[in-house]
Amino acid sequence: MSDLFVARLRSVLGDNAVVDDVDVLDSHRNDHATFCTAGVPRVLVRPSTTAEVSAVMKAASEFGVPVVTQGARTGLSGAANAVDGCLLLSTARMNRILEISAEDQVAVVQPGVVNAELSRAVLEQGLFYPPDPSSWEMSTLGGNIATNAGGLCCVKYGVTADFVLGLEVVLASGEVVRTGRRSAKGVAGYDLTRLIVGSEGTLGVVTEATLSLRPAPETALTAAATFLSIEDGIAAAAAVMAAGLRPSLLEFIDGPTARAIQDYRDMGLPADVGSLLIAQSDRGARAAEDVARIAAICTAHGAVEVAEASDAEESRMLLEARRLVHAALEPLGTSLVDDVAVPRSKLVALLRGIAEISVKYDVPIYCAGHVGDGNMHPNVIFEPGNPAGEARAMEAFGAVMELGLALGGTITGEHGIGTLKARWLEDELGPVGLELHRRVKQAFDPAGLLNPGKVLR
Repeated sequence: MSDLFVARLRSVLGDNAVVDDVDVLDSHRNDHATFCTAGVPRVLVRPSTTAEVSAVMKAASEFGVPVVTQGARTGLSGAANAVDGCLLLSTARMNRILEISAEDQVAVVQPGVVNAELSRAVLEQGLFYPPDPSSWEMSTLGGNIATNAGGLCCVKYGVTADFVLGLEVVLASGEVVRTGRRSAKGVAGYDLTRLIVGSEGTLGVVTEATLSLRPAPETALTAAATFLSIEDGIAAAAAVMAAGLRPSLLEFIDGPTARAIQDYRDMGLPADVGSLLIAQSDRGARAAEDVARIAAICTAHGAVEVAEASDAEESRMLLEARRLVHAALEPLGTSLVDDVAVPRSKLVALLRGIAEISVKYDVPIYCAGHVGDGNMHPNVIFEPGNPAGEARAMEAFGAVMELGLALGGTITGEHGIGTLKARWLEDELGPVGLELHRRVKQAFDPAGLLNPGKVLR
């Protein structure tokens, strides 16, 4: 990359928005998947408007410079990792909530808005933005859109794509296109909005999003149940869903993870816990009834202890165990966080298979996840700096994905492909499906400048 290119960027954005300091660039090389390969970027830019993003992309296209778009870099698949000689395009300064309409029940936002900030802002107007990834206090909506992020509420409300009505996108050429609509309904043409959501920055740079909102839910209450085995916990979760209940949250934690949480912070979890189930209802006056029914189902399926919250504070305390998973596992080593989703009927087979994989490859695997929609997050733990252990961990990681596919599932429910899972994508899509993906990429980005090496190898 020539100095002429950097000079062009400075002329468009000003000196403060163009960074080529080596230390700053090094700190922006990767997302939270620090074990994924990251290249050495040439320059970092921080545009504030769509027009500036367009100018950056026109310059990058002219000079043939690859572009990696970054938000808060909380991803877990390496999708925001730098490639050698690239331009890092940060959306951090595009952080305005442009509109909240109670009448239309939509919000119009820039990509740098933090998820939790939007959630709090719409709540003040009696509205609700459901997608809530665990990183919601840090992750940006642009990143959520890029990976089609999920969260704890997916079991009832769905993932990010279910709430994106329309997008403003800057293409690799610098052209600006609007996809979708603002209206509640609209089926004109191909669904380019859904295509861009989850594309991980490989098709364009999202500069604005129109998001669908819901009326704010009523008071939520929570129940937590401990079981002696994984099978009992999974059976209880399946029974909750089969009973016609639609909890706003239904989470599973296996025994090893529960014990790690207890070691990290005293949550009163018994030493012999085999699994932990946490459920929540947000139906206000009917929440207590729902929680009582869930508790009764858990008891009938072998729960040794069931706690029912009577108010919001008790609910928060019961849910805290689930939010502590990553913090509790961090002292144990580096985590390869898997993200397989299978039909709920296959969850027991998945978890039994994970236990066998753990033994086969001699690596610990801790599992928690969104049991209500079959999305599990097995954490393969390895010691950094131990090449043999890291190799076994990667083999176990791949074996978990292959198991998920064999059970009729997917290699990612909400984290995306990035670089971490690119080698397994064809196993899920098949050769024809993968070739169609490549043709779509070619149509949007013929020179291959947008996030090269991610998703498609």
